[in-house]
Amino acid sequence: MAKPKFNISDPSFHDEDKARERLEAILWPNGPVCPRCGAGYGRVTKLQGKSTRPGVYKCKDCRKPFTVTVGTVMERSHIPLSKWIAATYFMMTGKKSMSAKQLQRLIGTSYEAAWFLFHRLRECPITDGLPPLGGANKVVEADETYIGGKEANKHRSKRLHAGRGAVGKKAVFSLIERDGAVRSFHVTNVNAKTLKPIISTAAHKASFLMTDESPIYPMIGKEFSGHGTVNHDAEEYVRLGGFMHTNTIESFFALLKRGMYGQFHSVSEAHLHRYLREFDFRHSNRKLSDVERTELLLRGAKGKRLLYRQPDRQTQA
Repeated sequence: MAKPKFNISDPSFHDEDKARERLEAILWPNGPVCPRCGAGYGRVTKLQGKSTRPGVYKCKDCRKPFTVTVGTVMERSHIPLSKWIAATYFMMTGKKSMSAKQLQRLIGTSYEAAWFLFHRLRECPITDGLPPLGGANKVVEADETYIGGKEANKHRSKRLHAGRGAVGKKAVFSLIERDGAVRSFHVTNVNAKTLKPIISTAAHKASFLMTDESPIYPMIGKEFSGHGTVNHDAEEYVRLGGFMHTNTIESFFALLKRGMYGQFHSVSEAHLHRYLREFDFRHSNRKLSDVERTELLLRGAKGKRLLYRQPDRQTQA
């Protein structure tokens, strides 16, 4: 069966009613569902009065009105739904993502609106309750990389004067199942104490763990069905007929860094985990078509309304 393809003339990218109908079909495949009490078929009425805006429903149980955006990252947004759907598609089609400046030019919003929109979409991937990577007869590769500029390229006042290499950069640790999904984590330190809880939770113990020869991994590797290494310092990248390698995760890091440096140029540490979530989701669902991946991300918008709250002064005291 042929996979659905993108059509730039699709009405949902230009027409608000069509965009709402498409979102309803994605989030409510079996008909409208009240986001507050969960009432569905037979308990929801569509309001069609002259003074009622399109797409409003009313629940017969809790007697509250609602639309398809209630309880999602799009709730109470002043950005048109057609632009939300277009932005989701743009994010899901670029292997190295898209900058907010580029989105601003494409959909005709302010930079602040484009930045806000992309960050809301980065909250959509489902991260809770995911099964461990790998399993019996499967290989999980683990490695770390560093995101950030070189000390030599920084202004003199911003240099840390603490050496080279990873100094001043943000550490990212990733696990990837060969021919499967990937999960990335921003970690403060790359050591066994930090990485062991992550690996133990995110990777199945029946997997074969593949790493480089960092001294961090030998003790952790004993908990798995097997542990293989390659010695990059000795320019060893593949052995045992192509089984022993970490090229899968290195390939993911290549895409991640091209996005970080080529699209975003600079990423705040406070938001790094959101960018990692975006790259993980896109890579883990790379076998889907662009349309299928876009709709899968939009399904994750349900139940994730984001609120701005003032700090609790009592907890800050």
